[in-house]
Amino acid sequence: MATSADPRALAIQARRRFLSLLRQGLSQVLLNVEEGAKQLATQPAPPELLLRRRDAWADLQRLRPALQAALIERLDQRDLQLQNGGFMPTPVGLAHRGAELSLVDDATIEHEILSSRLALAAMDLASFEFSDLRSRMQALERREDLANGDVLRPHVVARDVLDAWRSVGLSLECWRSVQPIVHEELAHLMVLGYHETNKSLIGQGVLPEIDLRPMIRRARDVGVGPSAVGSRGGELAGSAGAAASGAPSGSGSPSVRGAVGEETRLMTRSAQLLRAPEQAQAVLGRLNRLVGQQVPGFQPTTVFHSPSPRLVAAIAEAERDVAQRLRSTGAGGMVVSAPQDLVEDLQHRKQALKRAAESPIERATIEIVALLFQSILTEERLPASVRVWFARLQMPVLRVAVSEPDFFATLDHPARKLIDRMGACVMGFDASTAGAMGEALEKEIKRVVQVVEAYPDTGRRVFQTVLVEFEKFLEHYFRNENEVSRKGVSLAQQVEQREILAIQYTIELRKMLNEVPVQEGVREFLFQIWADVLAMTAVKTGAQSEQTKAMKRAAADLIWSASAKVSREERAEVIRRLPPLLKTLREGMANAGVPTDKQDAHLQALNNSLAAAFTAKTAAIPPDRLDQLMLRLETLEEMLPDTEVEIDESMVLDLSDHETRDLEVVAEGGSIPSPAMIAWARGLQVGSWFKLDYRGRNEPVQLAWLGLRKQLSLFVSPTGRCVLFQQHRLAAFLQAGLLVPAEEEALTVRATRDALAKLDADPSRLLS
Repeated sequence: MATSADPRALAIQARRRFLSLLRQGLSQVLLNVEEGAKQLATQPAPPELLLRRRDAWADLQRLRPALQAALIERLDQRDLQLQNGGFMPTPVGLAHRGAELSLVDDATIEHEILSSRLALAAMDLASFEFSDLRSRMQALERREDLANGDVLRPHVVARDVLDAWRSVGLSLECWRSVQPIVHEELAHLMVLGYHETNKSLIGQGVLPEIDLRPMIRRARDVGVGPSAVGSRGGELAGSAGAAASGAPSGSGSPSVRGAVGEETRLMTRSAQLLRAPEQAQAVLGRLNRLVGQQVPGFQPTTVFHSPSPRLVAAIAEAERDVAQRLRSTGAGGMVVSAPQDLVEDLQHRKQALKRAAESPIERATIEIVALLFQSILTEERLPASVRVWFARLQMPVLRVAVSEPDFFATLDHPARKLIDRMGACVMGFDASTAGAMGEALEKEIKRVVQVVEAYPDTGRRVFQTVLVEFEKFLEHYFRNENEVSRKGVSLAQQVEQREILAIQYTIELRKMLNEVPVQEGVREFLFQIWADVLAMTAVKTGAQSEQTKAMKRAAADLIWSASAKVSREERAEVIRRLPPLLKTLREGMANAGVPTDKQDAHLQALNNSLAAAFTAKTAAIPPDRLDQLMLRLETLEEMLPDTEVEIDESMVLDLSDHETRDLEVVAEGGSIPSPAMIAWARGLQVGSWFKLDYRGRNEPVQLAWLGLRKQLSLFVSPTGRCVLFQQHRLAAFLQAGLLVPAEEEALTVRATRDALAKLDADPSRLLS
């Protein structure tokens, strides 16, 4: 630390600068929150949700100046305390109340949960800046960590924000209505504060370069085997959950542990799963470094090499030998070999191939591939009938690895991806669960392997080709062949088709009525209810069916009836048409699944709007204009855009109306997802297995279908339970740990870890 200034004074100065930066940015943050609340309040939503959003916007408009003043007062109090040489007391969190053995009311628990979520949201963005700043403060103050009440801790700022929010009369309901906006705005402000404070300390010569070694914790009692591999490099302390250490922990009363600590633990575990790709790439990096130290010239680049002729011939001979030993039976099945027999055969082939190799790099490549397949073939969750086909992939993979060294450098190599995708589909939870997928999947894996074997000279291209074909097979299989998932996929596709049509109908109806004088209540009914009725009828009976045309005529009649009526004749005509019109409206709503009580409420509101049309002073709709509207309604499908419509939170907030006996729709639950969690949800692949905790059941499920732009996802259990998620809700379940991947690592990554452990123990085997 190259600074001659008083370290204690510098530490206080750094905290005061952080507080100053928060004060400076506070006004804009609150303006952005209010503007975000305004946008939410003007988006289409169910009436109850829309009312809550509008109330939240109104409250923020009214109380924003008071909130700003309350927050500045708290920051000023902390600043004054720092000038006096200490920290302002921070309210005792739930994690430290266990010794008091006192009951905690629901409001306190809710307060802790909301402030913890805000702290975690800040750490999602600020983890690196905060870790650097914490290291610099530790160096200045020569202490192990920041104090619990230190203003630099995210949970301290989060509690101040929530306390100020409550103190000015803003409710927790209002907070929940705008929570994503508050999280985003305050997290960015805290990132700026940490960044600028770090910059200031660097300018003072405080740790211009951060040494991470003091932050490494050695794992204890790791034992021997593949799991010990990670302990050699240590574990970086200070993950998102640990960095926000003021967030509730698992100590305290049982009720607190269940309500707060468990959620924080699950969110931390989800964050670890999010980092799995980075950890997998780190495993490959360690493998390459270890091999490079033992084998000069081993460099996994994109430069392709030609293997020696002797090795090419040896691989071809080994491939023929494998195919003969694992021969097909007359019935089209396979001779099922025990894993030990497969591994023994693999060892014999490995020694023969090494003798044929002409360079140390080739011998090292043979050893690594053999270790990978040794791990794969001894994976207990691979069904025996499938394991033999994986064994036949060893020689094609070796051929690619020898000529394309980037096989060891990237997770995206098609040979790796193919093995991982097939493994993820068949492993699941156990052999019996995977076997429930039926014979079709095994036949496809057999076909894939035989295609790869048939084109030995095409390198990665054949793996890429069959990978694409395998993805198409999965889509077709779950939609058409799997008895467990077929009905659920059909229902999910209908849900998606209905939602897309409803959104498109709403957009077109808005355009049509943009300049037509119609009562506001009728407009809302057409946009929010009748657009869905049209969509449901079109899905069930076809866009050009008589039923759909009748629903369109009802819309035209309603528009005409709700326009101003200036003559006695027009009013009499409305009264004459009204009973059959109301009957059609009720039938349409019933067909779309609208409950009877809600039908009554909608029709009563329409009656009021129609009555208001009798006394309206606006101009009536001319007959020719009404004819144009009817023509547009009849040809509505021709005007619908061809582009895909995104089914997102702003357009469709609740899909629960689609729930049936055969399809469960997840409409609630989970934790507010971070952008990274949403991206993870978007990247899930069909065929992967998960553990789902929903409605009192915890069971394995398989991702069977993805909708357009992956906005909808269908999961199916082996018993036939079909559960449909919207993307945002899926991310919420992943973040809360209510939906957990069956495999935290891909098959080839786990195999690479096993290989790395063996090479760590005996590097000489690379060249022996």
